[in-house]
Amino acid sequence: ADLFDGIVMAEQRFHGEGYQEGFAEGRLAGMAEGRRYGAFHGARIGSEIGCYLGFALTWHSLLQKCTDEKNSKKIRALDSLIGMIKKFPYEDSTYDKLQEDLEKIRGKFKQVCSMLNIQSDFRIGTERSSLTF
Repeated sequence: ADLFDGIVMAEQRFHGEGYQEGFAEGRLAGMAEGRRYGAFHGARIGSEIGCYLGFALTWHSLLQKCTDEKNSKKIRALDSLIGMIKKFPYEDSTYDKLQEDLEKIRGKFKQVCSMLNIQSDFRIGTERSSLTF
């Protein structure tokens, strides 16, 4: 009876062993893919935020030389954008409002560009990233 049990139960045993091996292999592959995905998208966000910060700091420096009322509004908007960027949680991957804050920064950037009469278009491609005016 034991001999036949081994033969009858072989399919179920091999199915279970195959499942365990496949699960372990898939888990490792998923972790590696997740790391690559996270690094790629993290770099994209970092590049975008860095571009916004460089833009804001440059314009802030240029507008400091003129102290009329129109420029003071632009400077305040730039200060707000710079403050938002500096508060952005770069190192906290568990921050639940990351996308929401990123959208607020994008909105503020568009507002500043509108105030400066600059048409902005931030694009990140596989070959290059650019900010065109």
